[in-house]
Amino acid sequence: MASDSLGAFDMGLKGHLVMLHGMTGTSAKMLPLAEEITPSGWGCLCPEGPFIHPSGGRAWWLSEQGSRASDSEIESQISISLDRLEGLLPTGKLILGGFSQGGAIASAMCERDIFDRVVGLVLIATKTVRYKELKRELDNLPPRSVVWMHGDKDHIIPIEAALEHLKCFQDAGWTVDEFRHKKGHMVDLSQKAAMIRSLERVARFD
Repeated sequence: MASDSLGAFDMGLKGHLVMLHGMTGTSAKMLPLAEEITPSGWGCLCPEGPFIHPSGGRAWWLSEQGSRASDSEIESQISISLDRLEGLLPTGKLILGGFSQGGAIASAMCERDIFDRVVGLVLIATKTVRYKELKRELDNLPPRSVVWMHGDKDHIIPIEAALEHLKCFQDAGWTVDEFRHKKGHMVDLSQKAAMIRSLERVARFD
């Protein structure tokens, strides 16, 4: 398995899992999980968000509590992040995913033509930031697969927001592997092996 936190890739692989960190995260923090869940014969990439967060690490947009960014500034930042990510993606089959902010950016990529090469999504502790656009695009895309994880006690992204996000894909006929847990804003490692099995299935999609 080949991996590179900065966006390099191996053309000899079957495809690439691209995992995006959350707010204040980094490529280095995301990479260990990404490597563990990468399907056999695939590579993994963990690009970094383009914005430096005041508390440290990186972000895909700066809009959390205490931020003074306007709605238009946030939209602009999200567009910048989508542009940057699109430029880093390798050729061939892709599984896009991420944690928190990263998951929101991954699902928002359905607005881009490059999404034709995406066979599935990994959405962990996240929500949609472009609900109307997501619903519109999913209506025009063939159903694929989503591996979804969220905690009932998540105080950063309430379970209700996560379920609204998930329902967009369910309504569009996507295959859903759901990993709900009783914890907070985190990856439930007790379900990691089951997630890996799900991603192996997603990787076989043609």
